[in-house]
Amino acid sequence: MKVLLLNGSPRPNMCTYTALKVISDRLNELGIETEIFNVGAKAISGCIGCGSCRTTGECFVDDAVNEFVAKMAEADGLIVGSPVYYASASGQISAFLDRAFFSGSSKMQGKPGAAIVSCRRGGASAAFDQLNKYFSISNMPIVTSNYWNQVHGNNPEEVLQDEEGIQTMTILADNMAWLLKCIEAGKAKGVELPVRPDKIKTNFIR
Repeated sequence: MKVLLLNGSPRPNMCTYTALKVISDRLNELGIETEIFNVGAKAISGCIGCGSCRTTGECFVDDAVNEFVAKMAEADGLIVGSPVYYASASGQISAFLDRAFFSGSSKMQGKPGAAIVSCRRGGASAAFDQLNKYFSISNMPIVTSNYWNQVHGNNPEEVLQDEEGIQTMTILADNMAWLLKCIEAGKAKGVELPVRPDKIKTNFIR
């Protein structure tokens, strides 16, 4: 089993990475393989609504989004991390996830997902809610902890001093590992994902 951890910070080794590394290390202790995928500081185009992915299965903009979606096809779970900017997730991760989920949500259905955010002081809950919406629209079980998944600090050293935040990350990893093992045990007993009907789409018109 493998969990892909997506780091939505343009600074790859700072606070968000620190929280994701705590989760990754704990998952490894529990026998779960992990990979941290950094969005990085390169410009990430937003979705342009061209619809080509409906035909090709890939985003028209050939960048790290397609690489990530290909990795998600092989992964069993996803954890998305972002710093908090203006009480929201980073612009990079928002653009990245818009395209990744629009073009590749079929690779993520049924796989547990979780969001974590890092902030200096405020805005964590709003950013956390924003990220969870990607999972909740994509038939993904959302993994929780004993508090909202956030850490506080202005640098990695301060994040590691956030004892409650670090505990939250560790329990999140425990719960992710538990759910993945439950899903694996269910499959061994013949419990498969529900059959998905074709999507009904309606517009709010008179």
